[in-house]
Amino acid sequence: MATHPAAVSPQPAHEEHLTSTGLDNVKMAMWAFLGSECLFFGSFISTYLLYRNRTNGGPDPAHIYDIPFTSVSSFVLLMSSLTMVLALAAIQRGDERGMRTWLFATAFLGMTFIGGQIYEFTTFYEEGLKLTTSPFGSSFFVLTGFHGAHVSVGILMLLALVGMSLAGRLSQADARKVELVGLYWHFVDIVWIVIFTVIYLVPTE
Repeated sequence: MATHPAAVSPQPAHEEHLTSTGLDNVKMAMWAFLGSECLFFGSFISTYLLYRNRTNGGPDPAHIYDIPFTSVSSFVLLMSSLTMVLALAAIQRGDERGMRTWLFATAFLGMTFIGGQIYEFTTFYEEGLKLTTSPFGSSFFVLTGFHGAHVSVGILMLLALVGMSLAGRLSQADARKVELVGLYWHFVDIVWIVIFTVIYLVPTE
């Protein structure tokens, strides 16, 4: 009696390799990267707290910060987390056009935040606060500039996803790529909540 080879079930296009935690390797690597970023931001925030009252006769926090303006800028950045969630939800249901719309909206909100930060830096510079003015100035510009650089990288990642989608290289099966960029973007937003609270809302001595 002739035997027939067993039918082989098709393999998924993107096989996930899970770790002992239940997360796939790529997502675990992203969480490890974000954990290391927490250490960087923690060190910069600690440095700012140590030096925020050392103005060397230059502008001090109480007289230079424009809290209402920065609050609006912060709200814009936090709203980008919502559009990022909507982008991921769109690609998970196969709505590539909707994903591109929400990704671009997220990038636009991020660019608006960066524009506000550049305006703030320029205003501070005109009022006499520079990177070399005082330990306060140095710690402020390094901390907020480091975060701004992360937002800028995130914007490039978002625009890259839009470009990949337009080129037909980002489909519902690739939703994990959007999810990983989303993790990075949410992290940047959460870090800004901490920075905004420490810099602008915690009173100085």
